[in-house]
Amino acid sequence: MSAASITKENWWALVSGGAATIIFGVAVVFWPGLTLLVLLYLFSAYVLINGMVNISAGISSIGQADSWFLPVALGLFELGVGVYLLRHTTVKFNTFIILIGFVLIARGIIEAINAYYDAKATTKVQALSYLSSLAALVAGIVILFVAKESQGVDFVWILGLYGIGVGTLQLAALSEGKK
Repeated sequence: MSAASITKENWWALVSGGAATIIFGVAVVFWPGLTLLVLLYLFSAYVLINGMVNISAGISSIGQADSWFLPVALGLFELGVGVYLLRHTTVKFNTFIILIGFVLIARGIIEAINAYYDAKATTKVQALSYLSSLAALVAGIVILFVAKESQGVDFVWILGLYGIGVGTLQLAALSEGKK
């Protein structure tokens, strides 16, 4: 959901999504003894929260944005991944990596398309949205093709730094969009 499409009803959803992304990133980076199960629960909570935020923001922008269905589609995908992971806590590491990579890639693609079609967005907000989508794409691709081989610390650092960076970009875009 682009920060330029903010309404009085959905600004809280966008703040919640950005805050959840930062909290997820900080937890992953600064929790050195993180186990795969704890990471699975953290990521599941993150995608469930973001899924609900995206669905809420997309639905509340019906009639205001032509691309309202994109955040809804992303939100449904994130909810599906979150529920799947919570129901299958014994998922293999490689499957977990693939799901994370696809979530990040889908998020990057949909955010870029949404930013492109958002006519209300200022140049600054669009730039922040493009940076956020690029970060999601790069993190997703790196996690899928590089971190899968490392089986550990690299993967966690990539995921954590993604969360901190993108959450900050989301809140900055929101702040700029409200001006």
